[in-house]
Amino acid sequence: MGGSVRRRYVALGDSFTEGVGDRNPNLPNGVRGWADRVAEKLAKHEKGWEYANLAIRSKRLRQIIDEQLEPAVALKPTLVTLYAGGNDILDLGTDMDRLLEEYSGLVGRLAETGATLVLFTGYDVKVNPLLEPLRRRNWQYNARVRELAREHQAVLVDYWCFDEYNDKRMWDTDRLHMSTAGHKFLARQVLAHLGVPTTFKPRDWEPIAPRNTREWVAAQREWMNDWVVPLIGRKLRGVTLGDYLLPRWPEPVKVPRKGGLRRYALEHPEVLEGRALLG
Repeated sequence: MGGSVRRRYVALGDSFTEGVGDRNPNLPNGVRGWADRVAEKLAKHEKGWEYANLAIRSKRLRQIIDEQLEPAVALKPTLVTLYAGGNDILDLGTDMDRLLEEYSGLVGRLAETGATLVLFTGYDVKVNPLLEPLRRRNWQYNARVRELAREHQAVLVDYWCFDEYNDKRMWDTDRLHMSTAGHKFLARQVLAHLGVPTTFKPRDWEPIAPRNTREWVAAQREWMNDWVVPLIGRKLRGVTLGDYLLPRWPEPVKVPRKGGLRRYALEHPEVLEGRALLG
């Protein structure tokens, strides 16, 4: 990448790439995320990096293809990251053969740009035995991602095998999205795969204190009330948290080498206008 005169990073996807779980009210959509962190480190490593992030939470693969693919190609990126399809896997009626066919087409189209392409497997979330079919879908998805990475000589970030995410502190309170610590760790992994040095260090946590039965039940009840019940309600109504959100960085911004995107947002308050601070 170092020999390229133009350095432009474009991120596509859903909440994973938008940055949900890594809250920051001073940035678009109220989040930061691993992709912002990667863009900032790229800018510190080499002058002139530009960054666009088209990802929006809750988007399904078909929406990402329809709404993000052509804008991304038009930006003529030199680096592209893609994670898409995770929300489809959680939808009970998803046809996996069709999903993987469409995902393959999306990857192929992005590979044609000539940009360095980064793909991600999905994390192997430990689910209730009743939801074991969803876990098997994730394995099927991951196998295809690995095949496509080899086929297109893409960079593969094998998120599935990161044991660090077995620690619940790497996850936000909804248990579906990474916490700030999780986003930092993933940013470090992406940069390492790209050969970019970083000073990110993993958290040195104390062991988690065991909970008694009452505390465990209280935590489960809080999670159900705060996250699961609202999620089911949205599914029944056919709405998502991303319905009225715009991409966080729809046009390439030149990332400041000092202060990063937080500095950019302070100097360009218009990027926050009309945006919901969610997540």
